[in-house]
Amino acid sequence: MPESRPAFDAVVLAGGRGSRLGAPSKPEVVVGGRALLDHALAAVAGARQVVVVGPSSVGRPGIPTVLEDPPDGGPVAGLAAGLAAISSPSELVVVLACDVPRAGSALSALLAATTPEVDGARLVSLDGHPQHLVAVYRASVLAAAFARMATVHGASMRALLTGLTLVDVPDTDDAAADADTWSDVERLDALLRGSTS
Repeated sequence: MPESRPAFDAVVLAGGRGSRLGAPSKPEVVVGGRALLDHALAAVAGARQVVVVGPSSVGRPGIPTVLEDPPDGGPVAGLAAGLAAISSPSELVVVLACDVPRAGSALSALLAATTPEVDGARLVSLDGHPQHLVAVYRASVLAAAFARMATVHGASMRALLTGLTLVDVPDTDDAAADADTWSDVERLDALLRGSTS
């Protein structure tokens, strides 16, 4: 019997330039047989609404693609643009960076951890590093946090989330491993191909 998940929307942040990879478009880097962006979209396939934040060149049929104005504003500006593009938002919103191709394996745990008593849940590495872009938040709480900020352009996720009550979900399977370098890409490619062979 399939697991029951609460209704949620999703904002996928796909504005990375891939400069460390020497790639023109990080979301289009192929890992495990598919583009990084497509891994992220597969992870949030159960969302009521999905918005991709990135250049129009990474757009996918049927999925709204928006970009913060001015561009290159960082993840907070991108998230604000993504949330603004969701009409009648669900109570919960999944926030996912596109360069984390195994994040889908942690989504159920993050949604389950976002109980009515908290503002959200984020994956946290075993060495204690929080992954603010592999997380679930209450949409209304994020909207209120944006309203408190003087500007979202260039702001840090840490500043946005100050004062929020977040549950830390241990990343026991390294689901938040990201593809920042070609070495990362090769390792993730091997992991993903191994899990589907």
